[in-house]
Amino acid sequence: MDIQAAADAVRSGGVVIYPTETLYALGCAADNAEACALVAALKNRPQSKPFPLIVADMAGLRELLAPLPQALEIDLALVAARFWPGPLSVLLPTRPDLPSLVRDTQGLTSVRISPHPLARELCRLAGGAIVATSANASGQPATADPGQLDPALVAGSAGAVLDQPWPAGGAPSTLVRLLGHGRLAVLRSGAVPTLALTDHFALTSAV
Repeated sequence: MDIQAAADAVRSGGVVIYPTETLYALGCAADNAEACALVAALKNRPQSKPFPLIVADMAGLRELLAPLPQALEIDLALVAARFWPGPLSVLLPTRPDLPSLVRDTQGLTSVRISPHPLARELCRLAGGAIVATSANASGQPATADPGQLDPALVAGSAGAVLDQPWPAGGAPSTLVRLLGHGRLAVLRSGAVPTLALTDHFALTSAV
């Protein structure tokens, strides 16, 4: 499937498999509750575990966000300048009208600007943020090899698979929460080393 066809599928409520900078992802339009529920069902993923999202750029991110305190705005600007596009996912307050499957009980969503050119272009063509959960059934390993994709997920995505360029593999994105005033908490270690974060932020365990 070509990228325009995949974007059209996302716009119409479909599910696609696509490469990110680290692993293959299973995705849909972030603002489509029914499509998000389909992704959860395909993965057999608990609905209490929100999906991460990717966006193409800061404009796409702004469309998702709730109003931020000035201290978070300053820290977000630093993240964007130093780490995006890149494999750093950030928990941020998002609009309350987004589906519950992409927001936690505190109204936060994990978002990143992916450096993978196809993933970003898919967001642009589809018109907004896309779910970026790993393309595997819950409890099974994620993959960067299209030959290892679960046939059941491929079938569930109606053949909407974008497989090139391949992901680089390795660790998933690092997940952090910005706490304001140059502080953040690392919630999941990953592709961005903690040491790189300490060059710009004070790390804390308080969330």
